[in-house]
Amino acid sequence: MIMLGNRKVSITSIVTQQPQGRRYYNAYHKKALVNLRYFIAPLLICVSLAGVLAGGIWTWTGVFLLGVGIILDTLVTYKTKGAGFDENGEPYGIPWLQNAVMYLMLPVFVALQLALAYQIYSGMYGLELLGAVLSTGIFAGIGIIYGHELSHTKGFSFVISRWMMALSGSAHFCYAHVYNHHLELASEDDPATAPRGRDIYSHYAKSHLGQSKFLFDMEKARLKRLDKPFLSWNNRWIRGYMMSLPTIWLFFIAGGWLGVACMALVWVISNFELEALNYLEHYGLVRVKSEPIDYRHSWDNSTLFTSWFFIEIGRQADHHDRGETHFWELDEVGAPNTGVGYFTLFALALIPPVFNRFMKKHLDKWDREMATEAEREIAKQFA
Repeated sequence: MIMLGNRKVSITSIVTQQPQGRRYYNAYHKKALVNLRYFIAPLLICVSLAGVLAGGIWTWTGVFLLGVGIILDTLVTYKTKGAGFDENGEPYGIPWLQNAVMYLMLPVFVALQLALAYQIYSGMYGLELLGAVLSTGIFAGIGIIYGHELSHTKGFSFVISRWMMALSGSAHFCYAHVYNHHLELASEDDPATAPRGRDIYSHYAKSHLGQSKFLFDMEKARLKRLDKPFLSWNNRWIRGYMMSLPTIWLFFIAGGWLGVACMALVWVISNFELEALNYLEHYGLVRVKSEPIDYRHSWDNSTLFTSWFFIEIGRQADHHDRGETHFWELDEVGAPNTGVGYFTLFALALIPPVFNRFMKKHLDKWDREMATEAEREIAKQFA
């Protein structure tokens, strides 16, 4: 301790204390880095788009990047804790910046489709065309995460989400996800929750069609209450699929039925990825329908590459607790966690026996340590 005027001051505090300007620079630097890490997916989507436009072997860029993602996600198992908050309790995420990126993904979606349609129109064929279709489908599917994020908003943002999903032939998702999945999670009434033993391929069909049926039934009941006809523009189920017609028309003009077939494959791939996320987020977890949704009813995923690439979508437990909370404000809440990223889990899920063996030990642990007695009884039905 030394005397400075009338105060006793620790020498350590003098040495470690930073000037205010320096502290501000460090805080600003950290905030910039936190926000920039969520640019990985948008940048790689644009790289894949450039590959489609470049033609040749470059059309396979998106496929190659998916493989790199699986390798990186498998090797980098370090866990993160979300964007976090500064010393004043303000989130490090910059709302206007992150919202702008999500809004810009709509024109990027359009550009992806225009690029592929242009190449079909120009006569691209064979392996070159296959690479372009696969790459477009893969990164259109990855871009769907932004449609998911905006589906929890209202007004302009929700419209952006609706159009993004419509470009993938899944406009029903915006309503089914919020009013079905988030309310019926981990119960038999949620088509997006995969029961134990279901493979990812059958889940794709059952979840996609089940969510579409949910909106169909919801609109049928809503329009009946309003005394309006089901076959009308007021029907959000019909209107959503009508929003997909410009894409179908674009690819038909570009290449006739070959163009439509390419578009259909893009939709199959992108929607398969969407349903794969649903599959991995809640696989095998059960809940008594009359009981509240808890953190234990979601698999959290907090590995570094998954968190940054998928804009914290792996923080499912907090997301289901606070559905309208921005992704950069989601936090660690102690939910079950397999310790493996989404890319790695996706690769495992493509081989159902391998995935089932991997998940069995985690489900057994969940049954022992987290499930209620009633939930264990439900789980026994799938043993």
